[in-house]
Amino acid sequence: MKITKIIALTLLISMVIVMACQESFLDVAPTGSLQEEQLTSPAGLEVSLIAAYSMLLGRSGFYSDASNWFWGSILGGEANKGSNAGDQSQMNEVQAFDPQTNNISVLQKYTSTYEGIARSNVTIRLVANAQPVVTEEVKTRIEAEARFLRGHYYFDLKKNFDNVPYVDESWDEVTPVSNNVDIWPFIEADFQAAFDNLPEEQVDIGRANKWAAAAYLGKAYLFQGKFPEAKAIFDQVIEDGVNSDGEKYDLVENYANVFRSTNDNNAETVFASQAAAGTGSVQNANPGMVLNFPHGTAGPARPGGCCGFFQPSFDLANSFRTDANGLPLLDNSYNDPANALVTDMGLQSSDPFSPDTGNLDPRIDHSIGRRGIPYLDWGPHPGFDWIRDQPYGGPYSPKKFIYYLEGSGSENDASDWTPGYTAVNYNIIRFADVLLMAAEAEIEAGTLDKALEYVNRIRARADSSRLMLDDDEGEAANYVIGAYTTFASEEEARTAVRFERKLELSGEGHRFYDLVRWGIAGEVLNAYLDHEDQLLNSPFAGASFTASKNEFLPIPQDEIDLQGQNILIQNQGF
Repeated sequence: MKITKIIALTLLISMVIVMACQESFLDVAPTGSLQEEQLTSPAGLEVSLIAAYSMLLGRSGFYSDASNWFWGSILGGEANKGSNAGDQSQMNEVQAFDPQTNNISVLQKYTSTYEGIARSNVTIRLVANAQPVVTEEVKTRIEAEARFLRGHYYFDLKKNFDNVPYVDESWDEVTPVSNNVDIWPFIEADFQAAFDNLPEEQVDIGRANKWAAAAYLGKAYLFQGKFPEAKAIFDQVIEDGVNSDGEKYDLVENYANVFRSTNDNNAETVFASQAAAGTGSVQNANPGMVLNFPHGTAGPARPGGCCGFFQPSFDLANSFRTDANGLPLLDNSYNDPANALVTDMGLQSSDPFSPDTGNLDPRIDHSIGRRGIPYLDWGPHPGFDWIRDQPYGGPYSPKKFIYYLEGSGSENDASDWTPGYTAVNYNIIRFADVLLMAAEAEIEAGTLDKALEYVNRIRARADSSRLMLDDDEGEAANYVIGAYTTFASEEEARTAVRFERKLELSGEGHRFYDLVRWGIAGEVLNAYLDHEDQLLNSPFAGASFTASKNEFLPIPQDEIDLQGQNILIQNQGF
């Protein structure tokens, strides 16, 4: 036994001496790091993929997540920055359509989105080198999910920055890449590959599936004006589409339940960023929207308690006015003094006030917090006491994506500086969005009756979603909403569908991009700026939208400098 041990020990020492004489002996893995051979296992591939998904939450500042609440909704005139002029002051220039090329939040949006692309590319490379134990089915699915995510991130960059560098999994991460290539074909190819290779149902409902890829491909077609292609794929999604749990796409019964964490990943969810509270990191709990809660120390308890950002605009609130037939005022007369909503602007919370008694679309009180109306289950909105700087931000509070009092501690994460980190998912695409995009494609195909059907389907859900008072005294406001009987022309249909998108999707990060792709951003947004400037103190003073410039953000100067001379071309006007 002893001789055997001595021989074995001698052999071991000899092996160590031989290995020590080889250069490879010096290749020691850094402590706490993962090597490629670890990441090419089934578990490693999944970890890499989840890392790509995680960038949907942003993680690089308040404005970098997939919701685009600032870039899509505030720049689209649905809300103003809110809070006060000094808080996050770098965004004042952005909402005034004068973003500088060195704006730190513009840079964060750009780099955060590319981080999502980098993680997607890493996953695709790892799949190509996967260990033999990984089945072809698993490799196909993981690569398809990664390509779906890459398509999403490039779509986000295209909407916000237009001309951006394209890099895929073959890039050496060193060679400079210009932004003089049209990236739409690459976006289409990623979504098509995902549509072809993803399953209809997933083990985890938060993952992208075949029909999420189809809907995103249709959206890419729509943004390029490829209406026949968009219509063809939206037809499939509406007829056969299911969510990742196998549930057929449909509108949820109550509009309010679209935005509650206890009803996340429902039949209306096509694709959503997944937020969770109580995981040990608030970065998993919707960090991109943490500023967007009522603010103040006086008055009744409120959700979040900070920071008063993302205050809905007068223009948006007035847009919910309806006529005697329950239809919106498509002639834009909703801002006329006779139609504008009664507000508590200039009033203290202790001053008497009666909410507006005119006809309103019920969606207003699921979308906007206004004085005297129940604010989820937190009680009536008190007005002034929940507004950080009323002359600057206006009288309204955001209401979508807010956690309920009943869910305090489970629907939010209070382990950090504010309890405003929530478990509420953000729907990047939901079925109502698909129906309205499909309606646009139907109009361009001349099938106005189908567009009418889709719009009225959404309005019927809104009609059934009336907010009731807690004390059984009836409805919280005078809700009057009706269906369209006909669209007399394509132009009338376009106007109705575009306005329906404003009402249905308000505050969800779509409006600015819609205005740009419709070619009406300058006309609509300059009218908006003029209107709000008359009612607020300074945030829009001198602001204007410049056509052929403000459709996109500037390429961050830091990125231009890093790439070297004459590699990245700055967007026009900057």
